[in-house]
Amino acid sequence: MKIALFGGAGFVGSRLSSVFSEGNIEFQVFDKVLAGDNFTDITLEDTFTDQNDFDVAINLAAEHRDDVTPKSRYDLVNVKGSENVCNFCRTKGINRIIFTSSVAVYGFAPEGADETGAINYFNDYGRTKYLAEQVYQRWYAESPDTRSLVIVRPTVIFGEANRGNVYNLLKQIASGKFIMIGGGTNRKSMAYVENVAEFIKYMTKSDQGLHIYNYIDKPDLDMNALVDIIRKKIFNKNCSTVRLPAFVGYLGGHAFDVLAFVTRKKHSISSIRVKKFLQTTPFNSSVAETGFDAPVAWQDGLT
Repeated sequence: MKIALFGGAGFVGSRLSSVFSEGNIEFQVFDKVLAGDNFTDITLEDTFTDQNDFDVAINLAAEHRDDVTPKSRYDLVNVKGSENVCNFCRTKGINRIIFTSSVAVYGFAPEGADETGAINYFNDYGRTKYLAEQVYQRWYAESPDTRSLVIVRPTVIFGEANRGNVYNLLKQIASGKFIMIGGGTNRKSMAYVENVAEFIKYMTKSDQGLHIYNYIDKPDLDMNALVDIIRKKIFNKNCSTVRLPAFVGYLGGHAFDVLAFVTRKKHSISSIRVKKFLQTTPFNSSVAETGFDAPVAWQDGLT
């Protein structure tokens, strides 16, 4: 088995590359930040190399930040890029694709939403991830008797070398400047990057068919418990938490929105990020039905 790994130089891709290397699995990374035969910008079909034969294509490349400009980048990377990956697979005769989507397709979903949950995205990231899923499903429908399509919808992924929301939370707590917005009883689903990478590796041998999985590392914790765990790991003791009412947090987020508009500068605080922080987002998953067993307890990943 040989694998084409698109977006393989990113956060999840780098960890997945290590997992493949440790398992002696043959693969080639394609990414726009690389040079030579490994350079591929998935938004530009003429940059796709056709010098090798592959059995599996994995697409991790995505435009995912909350503050991407222009917004057309979401469609260009997430949707057009997926069309280019599918065309590449048609040209190369690849009948197995794994695509990393996101639980963002559900939007602010009701507690416990699983893979059958209603699609109700609230932003361009969720919208274009869902449109991308449709691109891959059309590719699969062309030959359902011979093709395998795995769509993985991870919750928020954290881990070493990531600079996303969980990293920012860890950084704020370590600095002693963290302020809890709201009561802290809202629960969150999380996923450790090594477990996500191991699950993708596991699914490279999936049977023919269409497979859709939320990826969640259980158990879900509320924000109070999560902050307590982080503080215990950093300071080896429990600490008191400064708190602000939710409405004050919302006002502050909107104030930063105005500031960002006036100054044309992006800030780490925004109304949508405050809203995300305050949401209860525990999802359910059918991953256990595949027989996959996550190798790392996600709390251990915080260290």
